[in-house]
Amino acid sequence: MVLAGGFGTRVRHLLGDLPKPMAPVAGRPFVEWVLRYLLKQGIRQVVLSTGYRAEVVENHFEQEPIPGMAISFAVEKEPLGTGGGFLCSAGSAQFTPRIWLVLNGDSLVFADLAATLSPLSDESISGVIVGRAVPDASRFGTLITDSAGELVKFDEKRPGKGVINSGIYALRHSLLLDFPVRFPLSFEKDVFPELIRLGRRLRVVQTDAPFLDIGTPETLPQAEQFIRENCQYFA
Repeated sequence: MVLAGGFGTRVRHLLGDLPKPMAPVAGRPFVEWVLRYLLKQGIRQVVLSTGYRAEVVENHFEQEPIPGMAISFAVEKEPLGTGGGFLCSAGSAQFTPRIWLVLNGDSLVFADLAATLSPLSDESISGVIVGRAVPDASRFGTLITDSAGELVKFDEKRPGKGVINSGIYALRHSLLLDFPVRFPLSFEKDVFPELIRLGRRLRVVQTDAPFLDIGTPETLPQAEQFIRENCQYFA
C-alpha cells in the first residue's frame, strides 16, 4: 500500500492544488516513480490510499496505467493520518495479504525489499521498519533500538546524526487488530508506541540506499536529479 493522501502544506506554493505525491518529476508524478520502484522489485498489486484531490491520482493511473501492475484505490473521506489512512484502506481493500508492505507516496528510499521482509520469517516478529542513517535527523526524529535491532521508541527531532524512519514498513495483517481505534492516527506518534506497549516486536532494518523526501521547499527541487541519477531502480 502506498500512502498518497497528504495535503503537502509546506510545498503548496510550489504545487498549487496538486496533491504532493503528484508533483511532476522527470516527466511523471513522483508517486509513479514509487510504483515503478516497487514493480522493479517484483510487486505487482498495489493499493493507493488517497485523500486530498483523490480524483487527480485516480485519473492519472486510469489514463496511464503501469504495464504489469494492478492498481486499486482507497479514498479517505476526511484526513485520517498515516496510520489511519492505512488502517481504513486495508479494511476496504479487495485482497488481504499475510503481510502488508507500506510506503509513503512522497518519499523514496531504494531499499532491498527482500531484505526488508526477511526478519518476518521469524513468526515472533510482528513488523519491520526500514531505517536510514542520515547526518542530520532534525527533520525526522530518530529510531531508537535495542541490541537486537528492535524498536524501543521514536526519539524527538534533534540535530545530529541518527537513524530515521524511511517510511517503509512490513506489517503482518494480524497486527492491525492492535492498532488504536481513533483518528487521526499517526504511525510514529500513535501506532508504533502502542504496539511497543503491547509487547509486539518491531525490527528495524537499516539501509544506506539513496533516500529523498519531497516534503519541503528545499527537497522538492532535488527530486528531478534524484530520479535521473537512480534510474536503474525503476521498471
